[in-house]
Amino acid sequence: MQPFALNYARPAATLEATTPYAYDSGMQLNVLMDGRVAARDHALMRELGTTTSTAGSKTHFDD
Repeated sequence: MQPFALNYARPAATLEATTPYAYDSGMQLNVLMDGRVAARDHALMRELGTTTSTAGSKTHFDD
């Protein structure tokens, strides 16, 4: 017997997303492609709300 919900469950849509920043292990924070600290870019913070990396918790702002 299969649960009712499994008849209607759909896989989550995969969204193609690119981040305008990358983690710099030397500085231990996210930087923009031009080398500036991502957390200091106010327009980026307004747009994304936060920057996350594998270095820190995804519930905190840039580590």
